[in-house]
Amino acid sequence: MSKRSPHRGQLRRARTLSMLSAALVLPAVLGAVQPAAAQSQDFPAKPIRLIEGFGAGGVVDLVARLLMPKLSAALGQPIILENRVGAAGVIASSAVSKAPPDGHTWLITTGSHTSNTAFNAANVPYDPIKDFTPVTQIARTYGMVHLVHPSIPARNVKEFVAIARKHPGKLTYGAAGIGNILFIGAEMLKAVTGTDIRYVQYKGAAQATNDLMGGHIDTLFLTTPVAMPLIKGGKARPLAITGPIRWKGLPDVPTMRESGFPDFDLIGWFGLWLPPNTRPEIVARLHAEVERAVAEPDIRARFEELGLLPGGMRTDEFARYIAQDLAQMRELAARIAKAGGLKQE
Repeated sequence: MSKRSPHRGQLRRARTLSMLSAALVLPAVLGAVQPAAAQSQDFPAKPIRLIEGFGAGGVVDLVARLLMPKLSAALGQPIILENRVGAAGVIASSAVSKAPPDGHTWLITTGSHTSNTAFNAANVPYDPIKDFTPVTQIARTYGMVHLVHPSIPARNVKEFVAIARKHPGKLTYGAAGIGNILFIGAEMLKAVTGTDIRYVQYKGAAQATNDLMGGHIDTLFLTTPVAMPLIKGGKARPLAITGPIRWKGLPDVPTMRESGFPDFDLIGWFGLWLPPNTRPEIVARLHAEVERAVAEPDIRARFEELGLLPGGMRTDEFARYIAQDLAQMRELAARIAKAGGLKQE
């Protein structure tokens, strides 16, 4: 009869303890892993807040409302648009920079995301690159439309510049804060032509537009969707468009380059951001859904009517674009400041 090893019982007890330990440890490990996986799989798990800072009826609002039904259907959650108007979009952007990074708070805004910092850094409480997670560029414009009130006899930009030079400091333009694209368009014109046109500040583009129609200011740079009703109604006269090519919605309106100002090139753009440190899988999901939405024929057709071109950038491309745009806006701010263009009425 074989003799039992004195260590066999010890080994059996060790294996039993090892299995018991694994049984206790495994649920704890799975419990640590499963929430992260579940969060990714369940996104979005509740209604989404889409925050914008330029008010109802503006082009940002129009773009947001075009995309919301598509994205809501794709993601299976309602999207609630919040208009946090003020400070050229800074209030809205600031709110998103402090939101939880769970993918349920989005920011849609314009190139003011970079220009605000370039022109007015002291009043911007965030870093436009470090304090956000970029998703994609949604659209870009053919440019701003340079408008004048019908009482101004100019029929083109050169005639307008001649009037401005003859009456320095008499003509006025409106904008919604330093660094706003309306401001940038007018100040670029002043810097390029050496003219003195007074800046009148408004809380938003709507108020400036109303004052142009009423003849209280003389000139304004507006996005194409906002400019078109004024032009069709005879409330304002278009002199030029600031992008590199003409827009078929205004086929007879030349570009600033064609008007004799080859250094004048300004387009607007619209993008989507999330709070900082949002997980890559959420960014990727949202990027894919936005790209699908803007590629649909009805969205593309509506964009063209508004004077917009679909964006279509990978997230890394968009991040590089933002950095480049910030650098360009800083150069432009320095140029405008040198020309004495950072004053307001």
